Amino acid sequence: MQRIKFMWKLFLNQPAWFKLVITITFLASIIFSSSYFSENNYYESISKLAAAIFFSVFGFKTRGNRQTSIIFFILSAFCLLLAIWAFF
Repeated sequence: MQRIKFMWKLFLNQPAWFKLVITITFLASIIFSSSYFSENNYYESISKLAAAIFFSVFGFKTRGNRQTSIIFFILSAFCLLLAIWAFF
């Protein structure tokens, strides 16, 4: 429980643009990947694009730790590839 409180305090100390982008992309990824939107491939592509933006922002934010930043950027590239693949 202490770790969750620590992560929450760390999140609250971030700039407003970071909190806004992370919250919007996280919710968009969850909402558009739900079964309600599963009939249309465009929504699936939007979901994966939102996940790519989510990982890119975290990669940008963790530039100080090179290994972690590279992992986030690789995840972002993979999500972008999946978004393009789902679109076609």
